[in-house]
Amino acid sequence: MKSNPITWCEIYVQDMERAKSFYETVFQMKLEKLESPGMEMWAFPMSMEAIGGSGALVQMEGVKSGGIGTIPYFHCNDVADEESRVVAAGGQVFKPKMSIGQYGFMALIVDTEGNTIGLHMPPQATE
Repeated sequence: MKSNPITWCEIYVQDMERAKSFYETVFQMKLEKLESPGMEMWAFPMSMEAIGGSGALVQMEGVKSGGIGTIPYFHCNDVADEESRVVAAGGQVFKPKMSIGQYGFMALIVDTEGNTIGLHMPPQATE
């Protein structure tokens, strides 16, 4: 297996417009609509030439959102910036910014659909 083996993640939602608004507000970016039969998908910014994974918000009949079974982490230059926009965007801060020692800083937040996601900044990033 190669390094960084996860190449894609899907965050399931019940209300796409509400979820899109949350992610675009917290991360200060625009999602791109993907054409996919049988579901509505909006992708996070991605580059097919870069290492690492991307993903999309997905609304599909019969698939519920919520829970904390798998947590995708989003890279941040400073976790505090994204964390500061969570509540105003309709989400909750579950675990505020905290040190994870040599691995940097992280926070856990809950989106408008009940999904827990992580925010991560590497140790060399500005605190």
